[in-house]
Parts: sequence; C-alpha cells; structure tokens
Amino acid sequence: MQAYIVGADVLGNIPDVLAGYGIKVGHHVTGRNPSHQRKPSGIKGMDIVILFTDFLGHNVMRNYRQAAQAANVRFVACRRSTCALATSLDKIGAPKQCADCPERTRH
Repeated sequence: MQAYIVGADVLGNIPDVLAGYGIKVGHHVTGRNPSHQRKPSGIKGMDIVILFTDFLGHNVMRNYRQAAQAANVRFVACRRSTCALATSLDKIGAPKQCADCPERTRH
C-alpha cells in the first residue's frame, strides 16, 4: 500500500510504524507551502491519505479530505505520534503485520 502523508516537517518514526502495517510512504507534503494548501495533487494511485492534524489548518484538511473522497481513497486524520497513528490505522481495519509473519515475506 502507498500512503500520501500531509503534515509534519519531519516524519521521524512514522515510516517504521507504517511498515508494520505494510504501508510505504508514497508522497509527503508538509502542508506549509501555499501551493500544497490550495488544490491537492498526486492522490491518485495512493491507497490511503494520512492527515496529521496538529500541523494543518482546517482548510488544508478539508481540501485533502475532499480530494481523497473524490478519488475514492481512504483517509485517516490523527495527531503526529506513532501511538495516535497506530490507533487510527487499527480503527480503519488496516492489517498489522508481525516480523515473522509468512505473508510479509511473500510481498
């Protein structure tokens, strides 16, 4: 799965948490650049949009949420912490992969 991440200047441990769910960072924008705030681009081809709410304004979140819905892409909105992200991914039913899971080695 590919994720389009909006918010946060630095991702830190976020890619590691996503890898535990079989998700790779496809694209990341901070949301600070005015061009990123107007019309979201690049959502097509992504499987999930992740919005870090503590780094985004309401208009930016609304634009990305609407673009995700229009492209029929799932989205998650949470704070930028590994615990909040894991909780949000669990709520939408993202399959967690363990380190010794045979399914993980097949992909």
